[in-house]
Amino acid sequence: MIIGEIRRYLRDNNSIRVSRSLRDIAYKAISAREALTRKNQKEPTLQEIAAVLEISPEDIVMAMDAVQNPVSLYEPVYTEGGDALYVMDQISDKKNKEDHWVETISLNEAISRLPDREKNIVKLRFFEGKTQMEVADEIHISQAQVSRLEKNALKSMKNYLAD
Repeated sequence: MIIGEIRRYLRDNNSIRVSRSLRDIAYKAISAREALTRKNQKEPTLQEIAAVLEISPEDIVMAMDAVQNPVSLYEPVYTEGGDALYVMDQISDKKNKEDHWVETISLNEAISRLPDREKNIVKLRFFEGKTQMEVADEIHISQAQVSRLEKNALKSMKNYLAD
């Protein structure tokens, strides 16, 4: 009874709540992996474990991920001569790099300073990918006017960003 209370406490007070069914699948997968390793004298593949358990490989991966202990981004991975390498240093976000969001903020600020007509032309040309002729037809002016307004808008934006 005491062991049961301790298990319940550890289960219910974990930092991340994982369903019992997911946890059971993960523990079955770990047991199957150990049994297959002993039997075949080599590390089993995910498909072999899934076949033994009759569970999809995706469900096994999800269950195994769910029972992993969370790691702090500030957890040292490697330390050499006092300079520690942290988990955060190993992770990269190719989509939202620091430089990218700063540039986006600057670009949005430069666009917001344009007159409405030029702002609309820049939006249609560079964010919607329309040609000068398509923009001219849409806002009912000539292609030459679109070209002139676009050139002025880009010059204004460049001057703002250069400051």
